Amino acid sequence: MFYQFLKYVVIGPLLRLVFRPRIEGLENVPADGAAIVAGNHLSFSDHFLMPAILKRRITFLAKAEYFTGPGVKGRLTAAFFRAIGQIPVDRSGKDAGQAAIREGVGVLGKGELLGIYPEGTRSHDGRLYKGKVGVAVMALRAGVPVIPCAMIGTFEAQPPGQRLPSIHPVTIRFGKPLEFSRYDGMEDEKAVLRAVTDEIMYAILTLSEQEYVDTYAALAKAEDAERQGERHRLRPRLPLS
Repeated sequence: MFYQFLKYVVIGPLLRLVFRPRIEGLENVPADGAAIVAGNHLSFSDHFLMPAILKRRITFLAKAEYFTGPGVKGRLTAAFFRAIGQIPVDRSGKDAGQAAIREGVGVLGKGELLGIYPEGTRSHDGRLYKGKVGVAVMALRAGVPVIPCAMIGTFEAQPPGQRLPSIHPVTIRFGKPLEFSRYDGMEDEKAVLRAVTDEIMYAILTLSEQEYVDTYAALAKAEDAERQGERHRLRPRLPLS
């Protein structure tokens, strides 16, 4: 009930009023039955804009940090994400990936829509990064189609680190469903999982027209932070007068 209230009474109308998102290819999202919506991830706003324009409810696997923040703000954030049916996933430890897959397959087993960002984290520079194979494992195990989705303009509206979004044109574009029945029974084959993931990422790339980087976003983000830290350490200091 809270999900419907937020979508149709509070957040949905507000987002439509502020961003006036342009929607393309909505007919590619099935009216019923299980499916994965796999999109690029540019902004915190993505969590709200896509569900706001979909006719069906969609469940995202959300990082556990959204549910464990300290203080009043942390408790409110956790309560909000639980109320809208999002599932916390611990991304640390060797079993984190399997836990996310189990949760995702469980959602699909109920005939629902599952939202996932194959990059695993938000892009820090607006480019599209290499996808992780979890999306392929879930698609093959559940035997469901994958609908590629491109969020366009959300990076400019709310880049990482910006608390409140700015008014900026946004387009949400859905591609034709991808089906992988030709790989039935091969969800444990690494080469197959990589091929399926790359096909999904190429479809997202075609829709979004982003620059593609063939490395994982988390690794690129860490390397960029390290370079910035190194430049800061090497910056010459003015002598005290």
